[in-house]
Amino acid sequence: MKGESGPRLWLIAGPTGGGKSALALDLARETDAEIVNADSMQIYADLRILTARPSVEDEAQAPHHLFGVADAAEAWSVGRWLRAASEVLSDIAARGRPAIVVGGTGLYFRALTQGLADIPELPVQIRRDVAVIYDNLGETAFRETLARVDPAAAARIAPGDRQRLTRAFEVHAATGRSLSDWRSTAPAPIAARGWRGVVLDPPRDELYRRCDARLGAMIEGGALDEVAALIARNLHPNLPAMKALGVAPFAALMAGRVSRDEALAQARQDTRRYVKRQTTWFRTQTPDWPRIATSADFANALSYGLVKR
Repeated sequence: MKGESGPRLWLIAGPTGGGKSALALDLARETDAEIVNADSMQIYADLRILTARPSVEDEAQAPHHLFGVADAAEAWSVGRWLRAASEVLSDIAARGRPAIVVGGTGLYFRALTQGLADIPELPVQIRRDVAVIYDNLGETAFRETLARVDPAAAARIAPGDRQRLTRAFEVHAATGRSLSDWRSTAPAPIAARGWRGVVLDPPRDELYRRCDARLGAMIEGGALDEVAALIARNLHPNLPAMKALGVAPFAALMAGRVSRDEALAQARQDTRRYVKRQTTWFRTQTPDWPRIATSADFANALSYGLVKR
C-alpha cells in the first residue's frame, strides 16, 4: 500500500501481550507510516523492559512517537496524552505520512475518537469531601448515589474503579453538570478523518500463556534492575509509573519480603487481572471495531472497511 494518496490513520488496540506492537510495525513497514504510542505506561522512560516498550531495533525501523517521553516523577493524564498525540498526528499528517496509534489504554482511544471534555479544575476540598463520602458509603451505595446525578457514568464505570467513580461524582459536585454531559459536548480530535480501528484479541488462554512467558523473560532481561532504579528514587507511590504491572511484587522481592517464585506468581496474577479488565473494556466500548486473533493476521487487519465517525 506504499504510495497510496493521502494520509491515513489506523488505531490498533487490545490487551497487553497480544502482539499489538508487532502488528503496528508490520503495518508501518507496509504503508510507510509512523507509530504513535497509546499505552499509559510506555510513556515513561524508566521502565522500557517492564512495560514491553518497542526495542531500540524496532524503533529504528519506523518513526515512533510518545514512547519513553516522560519521567517517572511525572503524572500524565488522559488530557495531557491527548494534547501530545493530537500535535504529533497533525505533524505526521502535514508530512503526508500515514499514522498508526497503538496501545492498550482504552481511555486514550476513547478520548481520541470521541473527544475529551474541557472540565474546569476541580477544587481540592471537593475531592477530599467525595473521598470521605466514598469511604463512608462503600462502592455499592456510592454507585447508587452517583446514579442519581449521572446514571450513564454509574452504569459505564467498571466494578472496583474507585478513581473513576469518585471523579464522576466530583465533576457533578463542582460544576453542576454530569461528567457524561460534559463528554457529550466534547469534540473528537479525529472526527473529520477517515480511520481504521481494529482490536487484537487473541484467545484468553493463549494470551495468559504469552504474558506468563513474557514476565519470565523480563526478569531475565533486566526488569529487576529497572525496578530497583525506580525504587531508589523514592517517588510517591501514587505516581502512575509506580503502579506499573510488576513494580510492586518485584520491589517486594528485592526487599526480601517474598521469594522470586512468589513475586513472579503475583506479577502474573496481576497481569491476568489487568488483561481481563482490558478485554472487557474493549468489548463494551469498541463493539463495532473488527477483532483479529493474531498479529500474523495482517491481511485481514488491512482488509476491514473504513470506519467513519
